Amino acid sequence: MTEKLIGSSVRDRLVYESIYNRRPLALPDGARVAVWTIVNLENWSPASAMPRAVLPPPMGRPLLPDIPNWAWHEYGMRVGFWRFLEALQARGLKATLALNGTVCSLYREMCQAALAAGWEFIGHGHIQQPMHTVHDQAAAIADTIGAIRDFTGKPPRGWESPGLTETDQTLDLLAEAGIEYVADWVLDDQPVPLRTRAGRVVSVPYTVELNDVVISAVQQLPSDEILRRGRDQFDRLYLEGTRTPRVMAISIHPYLTGVPHRIKYLEALYDYILGHEGVVMWTGEQILDWYQSETAAAK
Repeated sequence: MTEKLIGSSVRDRLVYESIYNRRPLALPDGARVAVWTIVNLENWSPASAMPRAVLPPPMGRPLLPDIPNWAWHEYGMRVGFWRFLEALQARGLKATLALNGTVCSLYREMCQAALAAGWEFIGHGHIQQPMHTVHDQAAAIADTIGAIRDFTGKPPRGWESPGLTETDQTLDLLAEAGIEYVADWVLDDQPVPLRTRAGRVVSVPYTVELNDVVISAVQQLPSDEILRRGRDQFDRLYLEGTRTPRVMAISIHPYLTGVPHRIKYLEALYDYILGHEGVVMWTGEQILDWYQSETAAAK
């Protein structure tokens, strides 16, 4: 059913409702926390400016092609991703793969490995650029969905915009294209319904704090920060989960956490979480299905 929007304001997309006063949810078997891992695979074009950089331009003058920073990212695609795959498979875990649509053809071997491992695929833009700079968002969304559908045999249910960027139209276009959940709205520890002109889209809790772009590329913290911060994040959510369940996201990129001096801290974080009872390790679509079943039962 189409929902009428009050206006184009971001606030019109959702109702304010604190986590302490909303109807309680329940995870299976009394679990306290649902944890999902998002692996981000991106197409950085050597002919364009890099989405981010590890080395500043010589003499302050950006140069193209930017080989050092492009190669920094490419290392993750050639090596770092495979460390993620091994770490997750060794623990019987599945990730949600957020990928640019063009990754399906440019890095086919990686996508085949993720598909064989049973990972969920969600859209992450057609190439790695902010949605505000995409000339035709509807076409880019359609191209991304089509590339994933052609590769996996089914369209993605979820979407994470590059850099979590959205214009006033993005959410409506995603809903019209059949997207059921988004990870852009990092504003809660539980799923939240968002209004669009094509019906409801669910915001599944994502993270900017437990995200290696922030930890390693922006804040440039020590290699073990993902373990220290992740442990503290989990401990608090696990404690609060006795009242009402929480969702914890771990967002990782192969060129950051997939490097030799960081990967062991991600593995240690998984081992710490798995050492607790009352935790479900899910994908984004599993969290979505759980939330929809909970809200349907309430209705």
